[in-house]
Amino acid sequence: MPTTQNPRHLPPRKLGATGPTVSALGLGCMGMSDLYGPADEAESIATIHAALDAGVTLLDTGDFYGMGHNELLIHEALRGRDREDVRISVKFGAQRSPDGQWLGYDARPAAVKTALAYTLRRLRTDHIDIYRPARLDPAVPVEETVGAIAELVQAGYVRHIGLSEVGADTLRRAAAVHPISDLQIEYSLISRSVEAGILPAARELGIGVTAYGVLSRGLLSGHWQNDRELAGTDFRGHSPRFQGDNLTHNLRLVDALRAVAAERNATVAQIAIAWVASRGEDVVPLVGARRRDRLTEALGALDVTLTEADLAAIEAAVPAGSAAGDRYAAAQMAHLDSEH
Repeated sequence: MPTTQNPRHLPPRKLGATGPTVSALGLGCMGMSDLYGPADEAESIATIHAALDAGVTLLDTGDFYGMGHNELLIHEALRGRDREDVRISVKFGAQRSPDGQWLGYDARPAAVKTALAYTLRRLRTDHIDIYRPARLDPAVPVEETVGAIAELVQAGYVRHIGLSEVGADTLRRAAAVHPISDLQIEYSLISRSVEAGILPAARELGIGVTAYGVLSRGLLSGHWQNDRELAGTDFRGHSPRFQGDNLTHNLRLVDALRAVAAERNATVAQIAIAWVASRGEDVVPLVGARRRDRLTEALGALDVTLTEADLAAIEAAVPAGSAAGDRYAAAQMAHLDSEH
């Protein structure tokens, strides 16, 4: 497998007014353990190593990714590395059964502290850089959840508090309890609803954005084929955007974007990542590379400078709202207050 050559200095970006400074591109590690079908563990660790060697400082995980496997994997990858060179972002709260089914969310203060205790043990670290509930727990006011994390900040176990998949009103309520470093939310060329209300609210409050799904789970990678067979554990087999006529329509958008990319001597993935990075210095794209060659391609997006003409061409190829199908099946959609 190819490795990342000639380590570069990745430009830094600060997560909000109070958050940490991280690399302009982060590595999302979920797919190395869960939800996208089988992954090669040795290659996953090699990819994390290559990312760190290339200057990536932000690793994103969740305690429910592979039911702890992803945290154990990251621990193994960080063995022998300087912990202070890495910022680890962890999501918690999702409840799952032994067969992987989703059971809801638990963000009660006692559950928050218990989850962190297990995370610290699996990662073999004494602190988490950014700790965040994966989704809102409808039974627990966000003020209580953030208040519990704030106690963990005061105790030194957590450095910064983040949120994930919440709307503008929730951002305001949470920020009134404790400074919020960043909102992790899906943001891509074909997932732009955050631009209406959520992104302006985050900027008003001094909250950064870590954007996941920048390649829409591979759809915008330029590598997806209409007849691709998916493993039973790959949730894209049930995702509306990957089904039937929706997929055919969405791949036409990718072909239009491919033409734009070719004129700029870039790949589809690089253009899609560069577009998200161009949304502002307060936006940090997370890429879910599981292999070193995909990581190398993603890092190349940082060498792509988009002009106003480029942005106009991208907008014409993939207009806002042009994707067919929702991001998730209805049962998995988060409720984002003030989304539109």
